[in-house]
Amino acid sequence: MRSTSLPLRVTNLPPPESNKAPTLLVGVDFGLPHFDVELQELGLLAQTAGLLPVARVTCKRRAPDAALFIGSGKADEIKLLATQFGVQEILFDQSLSPAQQRNLERHLELPVNDRTLLILEIFGQRARSHEGKLQVELARLQYLSTRLVRRWSHLERQSGGIGLRGGPGETQIELDRRMIGDNIKRIKERLVKVKRQRHTQRRQRDRRDTFNISLVGYTNAGKSTLFNALVKARAYAADQLFATLDTTTRQLYLGDVGRMISLSDTVGFIRDLPHGLIDAFQATLQEAVDADLLLHVVDCSSDTYLNQMAEVQSVLKEIGAADIPQILVFNKLDALDDVRRPLALQDVYDLDGVPTPRLFLSAQGGEGVAGLRQRLTDTVVARRPATVSAPDFPQDHEAGA
Repeated sequence: MRSTSLPLRVTNLPPPESNKAPTLLVGVDFGLPHFDVELQELGLLAQTAGLLPVARVTCKRRAPDAALFIGSGKADEIKLLATQFGVQEILFDQSLSPAQQRNLERHLELPVNDRTLLILEIFGQRARSHEGKLQVELARLQYLSTRLVRRWSHLERQSGGIGLRGGPGETQIELDRRMIGDNIKRIKERLVKVKRQRHTQRRQRDRRDTFNISLVGYTNAGKSTLFNALVKARAYAADQLFATLDTTTRQLYLGDVGRMISLSDTVGFIRDLPHGLIDAFQATLQEAVDADLLLHVVDCSSDTYLNQMAEVQSVLKEIGAADIPQILVFNKLDALDDVRRPLALQDVYDLDGVPTPRLFLSAQGGEGVAGLRQRLTDTVVARRPATVSAPDFPQDHEAGA
């Protein structure tokens, strides 16, 4: 099948002193509405992982090629482009099968990775807590277990002597598969203990009649910045993808009702989030599942915020949190020009057919944050009777630390 090429987009070459690996980005348009023609998100992910995108190429296909995903013609074009720009790695915006990845590496004579492995690498770099590291390692092992065949391509299966089958490659693959299987089992057992500890912590909060709120949203929507603005914490916040991986929980005192509520900052979602990560981070995402209220933070300055909201809703449905009440927080109001600014900072938004309160604010600049605090106060009053808590010594608790 002949692919239809989209315009080739090339960025500047890296400076000679750069120690980042020059990388070629590849995206294939299968007619899906969320296709990123500019490959902007993939480029941000690559930079977050320490790579340096130097060129990008996109093409159209009706369906993936079984052997090379993009077809031999486009593979030849990519090989020529990689040579021209001195590329050290090829990065695909879609997930590749083990066979496609192996065939592409042989054809292009370069390392080939996909979006799934890239996200796993970022999570591996950013995880700080014991639980987070366990979850990332589990997801990584589950991913690699399907790709053992390419790790030992230099040990081809051989015909042995009389009564023998296979060769050293087959033996090594079997050993690796057994070792990975044992590690996966061991990590799952350790995560069960961590999940049990989290359950104990949640029961303690329930006994204190704590109102639990979780911040959810697309990665880089500003959740951690809003979290810091609300509870005066110092959680790490940066203008990058997946700045926060480990769930952090703090107590927020609402003076108007004289009580504490529990506020949790969770990992950000992203398009095509690997299912292995969703399963592996089930304990972390459980904070969202057990919440009384979700603050769905949206980057209203993004041109793709509707698609991002849809992705978040999809993940919430997958983890069983779709029916929890939400407040939409349209963040980064300061990044909107006068034409795009809303007439009112609070209104009601139709979210999947459910009328949902929406607030516009700037977590960084502070505009609208007071309105969110008042909305939280009104919600707590409406959901549960007020109980007085001592405001003079708010307790801090960081989950997963």
